[in-house]
Amino acid sequence: MDFGRALRILIVLPMYGGSLPIGRHCATACAGLGHVVETFEAPDFYGAFSALKNLRVTSDRLEYLENSFLQVVSQAVCAKVETFGPDLVLGLAQAPLSRQALKRLRRDGVRTAMWFVEDFRLFTYWEAFAPFYDVFAVIQKEPFPEKLAAIGQENALYLPLAADPAVHRPLELSPVDRRIYGAEVSFMGAGYPNRRLAFAELLDFDLGIFGNEWDGDTRLAPHVRLSGRRLSTEETVKVFNAATINLNLHSSIGVERLVPGGDFVNPRTFELAMCGAFQLVDERALLPELFADDELARFGSLDELKERLSYYLARPEERAALAGRARRRALADHTYAARMETLFAFTAERFPGWPARKREDAALSGLPPELREELSTLLGELSLPADVSFDDLIWAVRARQGRLSPLETSLLFLDEWRKQYSH
Repeated sequence: MDFGRALRILIVLPMYGGSLPIGRHCATACAGLGHVVETFEAPDFYGAFSALKNLRVTSDRLEYLENSFLQVVSQAVCAKVETFGPDLVLGLAQAPLSRQALKRLRRDGVRTAMWFVEDFRLFTYWEAFAPFYDVFAVIQKEPFPEKLAAIGQENALYLPLAADPAVHRPLELSPVDRRIYGAEVSFMGAGYPNRRLAFAELLDFDLGIFGNEWDGDTRLAPHVRLSGRRLSTEETVKVFNAATINLNLHSSIGVERLVPGGDFVNPRTFELAMCGAFQLVDERALLPELFADDELARFGSLDELKERLSYYLARPEERAALAGRARRRALADHTYAARMETLFAFTAERFPGWPARKREDAALSGLPPELREELSTLLGELSLPADVSFDDLIWAVRARQGRLSPLETSLLFLDEWRKQYSH
């Protein structure tokens, strides 16, 4: 959707957790679409927040201190909004935005959106915050939108997860990396109860388990790799590429069904597909509309999982064909850039006149030809459109890492001169 100019997007990251890397992928995608992006780095506050637990105070005092701390962080978000002047504030699940901060942003005419990338049945804090966001994007369908409407949130958007093709990609691994990260049957993720019990039935296979929260299980301990530590995104992509078969069993805290058969589709499904890595994924209600039967191999029970592991281990050609089709589908339909475009289009549809037009001089206007060409090159490096405003260009230059070029130094000097003498 063409908004006539680059949007200014402030992405509020959570302090920790699974939605943190998703937030960073969103920032990369928005910048790649030519928008001006700032992230509120809530992880910078996590050390102080977690230190509160070491005070040895009563639980009610700890809760008071934690809530007070989060209020301060929320006020910091508001201060960032005042400085940056975003068209949209996008919070990821667990973002430190209090109801008071959201009310203030709404009062000031700042549009807000939340991408709630969690299971609404398990994480119910949405009930307290959802009505205060202008847009509430979710990874589940009914009855979640109906429940949101019942508490006053009419702008619910189904927005499934995705992958980043610049990060989740096929890799040529060295023999050392294959030895460290490789396994015939591999799983990458946390040790939820259903996974612990299910994987204990797969010990006849060459099973490698990567990720944390697997301690305390003597049966699985010999199969837990890299000391059961949390892996970086880069290491995770190596695990995906090094496996013959990647298991993708969605999490559940219940053990009455080891293959839970829920609705939402986890990020691992899209990331494995984007890597061109073969996966066996458990059946999910929303999976068929995202991937076709000839793009992903599925299983609906533990017996079926065992049967299909044996089947596909013996058929490398079928594995390669499925993985190739899944990667093509992911690249076509399931990027974070596509998700952000959907979110922005939905916001514009629900709020006519958004984003508000701003009277700003284009950065290229009035420049001599020799500077215009040099600045065009810089705009390309910053992924900014040719009609970007001067203020947005300056913001992007200030956010850039590394040594400034002579042109960037001149632009910053000009900006300071404008602030001093233009009023």
